[in-house]
Amino acid sequence: MLEQKNLIIAVALSLVIIVGFEFLAPKPPKPVETAAQSQTVTPQPTAIPSVAAPGMPSSVNGLLKDRPALLADSKRVTISTPSLSGSLSLTGSRIDDLTLTGYRETAAADSARIVLLSPKNATDSYYAEFGWVPAVAGMATPGTDTTWTADRDTLTDTAPVTLSWDNGQGLVFKRVISVDRDFLFTITDTVENKSGGDVTLFPYGLVARGYTPHTADFYILHEGPVGVFDGTLKEIKYKALKDEKKVEHPSTGGWVGITDKYWLTAIDLDNATESKARFLYTGNNGDRYQVDYLGAARQIAAGASVTTKTDFFAGAKQVNLLDRYAEEKHIDRFDLAIDFGWFYFLTKPFFYALQTLHGWLGNFGLAIVAFTVALRLVLYPLANKSYIAMNKMKLLQPKVKELQERFKDDRQRLNQEMMAVYKAEGANPLAGCLPILLQIPIFFALYKVLFISIEMRHTPFYLWITDLSAPDPTSLFNLFGLIPWTPPSFLHIGVLPLIMGVTMYLQQKMNPAPADPIQARMMNLLPIVFTVMLAGFPAGLVLYWTCNNTLSILQQWSIARRYNKLTSAKAKA
Repeated sequence: MLEQKNLIIAVALSLVIIVGFEFLAPKPPKPVETAAQSQTVTPQPTAIPSVAAPGMPSSVNGLLKDRPALLADSKRVTISTPSLSGSLSLTGSRIDDLTLTGYRETAAADSARIVLLSPKNATDSYYAEFGWVPAVAGMATPGTDTTWTADRDTLTDTAPVTLSWDNGQGLVFKRVISVDRDFLFTITDTVENKSGGDVTLFPYGLVARGYTPHTADFYILHEGPVGVFDGTLKEIKYKALKDEKKVEHPSTGGWVGITDKYWLTAIDLDNATESKARFLYTGNNGDRYQVDYLGAARQIAAGASVTTKTDFFAGAKQVNLLDRYAEEKHIDRFDLAIDFGWFYFLTKPFFYALQTLHGWLGNFGLAIVAFTVALRLVLYPLANKSYIAMNKMKLLQPKVKELQERFKDDRQRLNQEMMAVYKAEGANPLAGCLPILLQIPIFFALYKVLFISIEMRHTPFYLWITDLSAPDPTSLFNLFGLIPWTPPSFLHIGVLPLIMGVTMYLQQKMNPAPADPIQARMMNLLPIVFTVMLAGFPAGLVLYWTCNNTLSILQQWSIARRYNKLTSAKAKA
């Protein structure tokens, strides 16, 4: 049947979009250096400190130390806020020790908390650093090994810390570091010029990562260097940066950082002047990645001072929080740190809808169920027409089979006669595919929400579903835990995917069966294929699909019942 062919095509298309998105997405062109970009400002700054720059050792005495030893060996200011704990190093004034107190590695209550940043010479080094680059070589500015003086021992969300350093050549550097109750640091740098002559300095900031992190390596999620430059999102994978070595993005405003699935470090760029932002990779002594910016020249007259202010984010990618910072701090398109993807126009509204329903119902699983019902109500008029058309096609099955027997040797005549029957009865073979086609962007957008939103992370439903962002933890192949054996991942099919498969099978049985036996066998296999495929998807997505199938069954049953009564009444008349 034509409608079944189109249904198969629609399902195949959805699989192609879900599985082949990485290959269908257009690849960004390699950056081409323009004449304007190749020109340097006057005066020319000396180099920004790099993760592999000469004079900046990547280890202590040639050996990496473990994190506790490094923290114990350096002078530090403690960081203590409702969301963060850790410290900053007075050597280099680096923010290099941060733990997210509200997040744990797993859903277990006693699981270790998420450690985001680590000191420079640790095996998992990840830190932020800010400073000044002089226009004239030989001018002393605070560097990576400079030891600052602090006015207090603890930095809190209500008590900032002031650092100071005198270069002995007439320049006094002061740095005020403050942090809010969430994840935003503000670095206010002031330079006083007592040298008797004019001085030119360039502000810089960097985030350096001394290892290649384990990533989900999934086509719908970006992890690695990222930023918004002149209003445009730029992303580059770790592997691609290894090949490129350096990618430059001049920008007025925006931000630059490194993103993980749920965590982010990012530096806000000045909205008033152009900054030169970069993504860097060096392979000396292991993989090392750096994102940084070099600000516009600051001229400091003798006896004068200059002040710059930079915001640095280090924490969890909460949608509401990033939106708030974007508005309050004027950070251009900061919400794009969350990979909402191609269907941004659906994904973000879906998130806010689920968040609102969660606030009303108190459970994200119930919010998904309510969201599915609401979505079905919105699409009801269109689905209603489609199901009526499908029901007409089902009632025409006997006539179609008769035509197939009469014209089995004349395919052209068969198609003509079938089209005549469809036209006489007002049936549309294509109408039944419309709900499936609409499901593709909706399914994909909801999948993105459940996969990338930290608000869904470790969120329980009921009974055995303890994390809606993870696959169903049960498995058919160990009898759902009765057999003490852990099946391999490809045999991991839980209770919820099985329920979803049953609902899909029942829904399929309510549709007209294909006359072609090959098509019929393909349709019979679809519930099995989708059960296996969705077994590894987040439980929240499988819950949505199951609810959607159930509502479709009820809707089709109701329409079929009403249509059959109407047809019988017409026949009697």
